[in-house]
Amino acid sequence: MQTSVGYTMPETTDHSAPQQAIHNLQAYANSLVIGQDKLIERMLIAILANGHLLVEGAPGLAKTRAIQVLSRGIDANFHRVQFTPDLLPADLTGTEIYRQEDSIFKFQPGPLFHNLILADEINRAPAKVQVVLLEAMAERQITVGRKTYKLPELFLVMATQNPIEQEGTYPLPEAQLDRFLLHVTIDYPDTDHEKQILQLARGEAQQKGIEQTTAFTPLTQDILFSARQEVLALHMSSELEDYLLALIAATRNPGAYNQALAQSLQYGASPRATIALDRCSRARAWLHQRDYVTPEDIQDVAYDILRHRLILSYEAEAEGVSTDQVIKRIIQTVGVP
Repeated sequence: MQTSVGYTMPETTDHSAPQQAIHNLQAYANSLVIGQDKLIERMLIAILANGHLLVEGAPGLAKTRAIQVLSRGIDANFHRVQFTPDLLPADLTGTEIYRQEDSIFKFQPGPLFHNLILADEINRAPAKVQVVLLEAMAERQITVGRKTYKLPELFLVMATQNPIEQEGTYPLPEAQLDRFLLHVTIDYPDTDHEKQILQLARGEAQQKGIEQTTAFTPLTQDILFSARQEVLALHMSSELEDYLLALIAATRNPGAYNQALAQSLQYGASPRATIALDRCSRARAWLHQRDYVTPEDIQDVAYDILRHRLILSYEAEAEGVSTDQVIKRIIQTVGVP
């Protein structure tokens, strides 16, 4: 089965209905966002693990397109917010509007009441705006005046940062970064993928203004919530749980594992990292259509989970040691069961 943009539905295999639906969604998104398979997978992991992600990459790498495509593949609504220095908290939460005909104040919901939100260049807004967003991410509710409003059950924030332009920015403090489930870094596509991007862009330009039909049916939120339950029920052996805990412990007490680690790390990962590593490794195994977690699942997601949660020592920063290098050393040091 093929769509007008060249998407071919995968053949049905013997998997659960939610797993097959998510697998179809992943293939659909990869057909429309070329060369960013990792970003698509991480977005799905974040949704399945009920968390949020921070994406760092140069402009023009399809970050906005990726979440737009994902929102089209799910029965959900999407909103993009461009963070700027003059943004106000009410621009996110909404505000009370006076209705003269009724002589009452009525709450007008803001962008945060959508299911999927793109917070573009989050570090360009002042701290008071960042706090509103991060509070909504953690508490799944916002308070306006004296009233508290619940946010949708399906609520994903994908925030972006530009790594090459830091002038006029308000970097997120470490405690606020910890609210993000994943910190994903993306790079330029290779030449083969870029050729496919050219062909896709040309085809979409030719079809602009023409009504397009697609054979892809967006999955419902009920299917997504069922998928989350399957992920939580996935088997992880007690030995792998111990291995997961050892990786986190190595960030907090590196001297017990390796003296070089002790010289590189100032602060380790919080308990949020432990929970994130557990849920994301399960989600990755489930996406790869397995009913059990492997050490490779834990190691693969460890970088995106720990990247924004570790604070390097002054010595490591002076020597140009990156957080990813420290995480790699941790994985190499801690024995696999």
